Amino acid sequence: MVVKRESSFTGKTKVLSFVNQKGGVGKTTTVINVGAGLALSGKRILLIDMDPSGNLSKGTGIRLQEDEPTIYEVLKGRADVNDAIRKASGGSYEVVPADSLLSGANIEFSSVPGREMLLREAIERIRTKYDYILIDAPRALDTVSVMTMTAADAVIVPVQAHYYALDGIAQLTETLKIVKQRMNPDLHVAGVLVTMYDKRKVSHREILETLQKAFGDKVYKTTIGTYTALSEAPSYGKDIFAFKPKDKGALQYMDLVKEIETQFT
Repeated sequence: MVVKRESSFTGKTKVLSFVNQKGGVGKTTTVINVGAGLALSGKRILLIDMDPSGNLSKGTGIRLQEDEPTIYEVLKGRADVNDAIRKASGGSYEVVPADSLLSGANIEFSSVPGREMLLREAIERIRTKYDYILIDAPRALDTVSVMTMTAADAVIVPVQAHYYALDGIAQLTETLKIVKQRMNPDLHVAGVLVTMYDKRKVSHREILETLQKAFGDKVYKTTIGTYTALSEAPSYGKDIFAFKPKDKGALQYMDLVKEIETQFT
């Protein structure tokens, strides 16, 4: 079944959650570099780290002090979301960081009524300050992940060009359907991004074709290859544009940014 893109969100802040329960697909790298690319095009950007690993926070150069609030304190009601916002070290965008405290959120929030709405409510308090709010969802289909989908207008799904990376797509699609039915009726898949792609490999081309048959034109025309600079940039606390702006990875992410901007214009 071919699925067509749904209408865009002209004239308002776009909240996008980047979701895939499988690790190692370039999800966090994509959130950082899409956010950085949108910021370079003049957009006001906020990234929200919802992964207990805190890799997005580290990859944008944020080093938290002991008394600085994170998204965990915001969800717990211990801090205002405005007080948790930090400036990324390498680009003109902002970040709400996360740390390992978020790892206990699934248990801590399990008995909290309306827990799925906590992130959405926090975002509503700052939504008008930004053109795009990008959420890095955790690597699991759990309570925190459902929070990110409940808060989002749409999701973007990074998928590695590898056979086993396709295994979780059906489960993710089912979770999205449940969230749409119960918590967020406007939620939809904005796009599927193929990462770590090498067009010279037959298996990679076959995976791309499989995704195109399943998701139609929701699969972005841009694919992201495997480049050393993309993996090195986070260790310097920088996005690819601040690290090596002429790298092939930077050019590909800027192509993706243009696709996303067109989609939501």
